[in-house]
Amino acid sequence: MSETATLSGLNAWVREFAALVDEHKEELTRLDSAIGDGDHGINMERGMAAVLAALDGAETPSSAALLKNVGMTLVSAVGGASGPLYGTFFLRLASACGEVTEVDADTFAKAVRAGLDGIVARGKAESGDKTMYDALAPAADALDEALAGGSSLRAALEAAADAAEAGRDATSPMPARKGRASYLGERSVGHQDPGATSAALLFRAAASVLG
Repeated sequence: MSETATLSGLNAWVREFAALVDEHKEELTRLDSAIGDGDHGINMERGMAAVLAALDGAETPSSAALLKNVGMTLVSAVGGASGPLYGTFFLRLASACGEVTEVDADTFAKAVRAGLDGIVARGKAESGDKTMYDALAPAADALDEALAGGSSLRAALEAAADAAEAGRDATSPMPARKGRASYLGERSVGHQDPGATSAALLFRAAASVLG
């Protein structure tokens, strides 16, 4: 078990995320049909398929190169708000990880925090808005807390994934305050946010293959 996120590990993370998105695309579309445009699953599946094609056709000599490729592809290939938001996350992650082939646990956690900050800067979301932030922020907090307590990277990512899933579930009783779902007001209550759902998949993928 490695205490670093290696280049091959980061590649595996992206590919596992793509596999989970493909597996859950109908669920993501169903959730988005209730409170959004109904295309989150389709858009994310298309975007991650484009990411895999981009990775298969490019040299990625460093963590930054790999993650930047992912981010740029998502920005260009995913429709709606998800492309710019996920793209920003991976671009900020790339900058924070740097031109290395192994990222230590603390640097990876700081990179996740940078990615979250990028999403906040672009989407202006806060806790309780019923967005992907409600899954990502608890995950970043749990990752930091677990590493500070001496957990391994794998264990810290498991804690982060659990926190993301709890955050995802907590969006159901919230009224939406951002995006198309906010137009529904109280009618958005009782529906799980699709963005938080895909964000939880991102951390479950990391827990499966990194560390």
